[in-house]
Amino acid sequence: MNSGAAVRAAMRLQAGRLTADAGGGTHSTDGRLTSNRTLLARFWRCAAGFWRAPGAWGVTAALLGGTLLQLALGFRLNYWNRDFFDAIGHRDGPGLAAQALLFLPLAGGSVLLSVLAVWSRMTMQRRWRAWLTGHLIDRWLAGTRLRPLLFHSTEDSNPEFRIAEDARVATDSPVSMAVGLLSAVLNVIIFIGILWTVGGNLTMAGFGGTLTVPKYLVIAVVAYSGLVTLAMTLTGRRMVAVIAGKNAAEAQFRSIASSWRDRAEAAASAGDLREPHRLVSDAFAAAIERWRAMCLQFMQITVVAHANAMAAPIVGWFLCVPPYLDGTMSLGEAAQVVAAFVTVQAALNWLVDNYGALAECLSSVNRVAALLLAMDASEHKAEVP
Repeated sequence: MNSGAAVRAAMRLQAGRLTADAGGGTHSTDGRLTSNRTLLARFWRCAAGFWRAPGAWGVTAALLGGTLLQLALGFRLNYWNRDFFDAIGHRDGPGLAAQALLFLPLAGGSVLLSVLAVWSRMTMQRRWRAWLTGHLIDRWLAGTRLRPLLFHSTEDSNPEFRIAEDARVATDSPVSMAVGLLSAVLNVIIFIGILWTVGGNLTMAGFGGTLTVPKYLVIAVVAYSGLVTLAMTLTGRRMVAVIAGKNAAEAQFRSIASSWRDRAEAAASAGDLREPHRLVSDAFAAAIERWRAMCLQFMQITVVAHANAMAAPIVGWFLCVPPYLDGTMSLGEAAQVVAAFVTVQAALNWLVDNYGALAECLSSVNRVAALLLAMDASEHKAEVP
């Protein structure tokens, strides 16, 4: 086979490695499907080594401490919201001035805690990525020669992209989402108490008598959040597969383009550059097509997320209208309850706001785990005499 034919054969092989559906796992080197659970476990066994590095627990403690302080301040601001609107409702000028002055230290503390949260979150992301990337590079380039990494024929065989991009997403996103999920759980625990105590029961006349719905705001926020989460789950059920396919297509395009660059001289000597040009163009077209599919998915989940962001406060106010009109709830209490309703439903709908990021994170985690498994197999093969 001449050099031009060798170039064309190599590029055809690479062009055929686009992942068909990466949402259900990846393939091992012997062709068997590896489950997402196995991939996640393999990734964690490696990535958890970061917490054995110096200073890792210190930045983790700063991140958790800042998150808890932000939640405590948010709880205090909720009561400030009630007192502020009660002062407006009572036309209490001195009380309104006092609340305005109290807002200054509360707002200042919120700004300082937000800055601390950004520093601790980004510091942890940077250090975790540095540790994981260094570990992957050390294993990839270990020894006196570059060991071949065997991937399934339907996967891109580009370790560089996984080390550079997937390792970044696999360490950035979990930190942000873990903090967000912790905040969501604690917000539900803290603010649902306000809906329980301040919201009280709803008594309605009908059917020749009265009907009392106990703790109706708690029931309403759980039901509303459940409907929104169900809508998001159904709308974005293919998001993980679509994002994984996009990442695989991008990696394959870079791999093919890099191979063409490395073999440019050999291909030029063959006198025919049309085939490499077509293969690179086809790989780029596949990447663009995956971007189009991802765009459609994000458009669909945006409908649910944006509609929820607009509807949640309105639903909260409508639920507060009956007790406010019959005088059992003041204006300040109504404002406090609405703020708590929005906070609780946002916490319960954490999946709604993070569905796309979660899908991309799981995709990158799977791809890093597949790289680790390929390294494991390569090292095992090298040890076998």
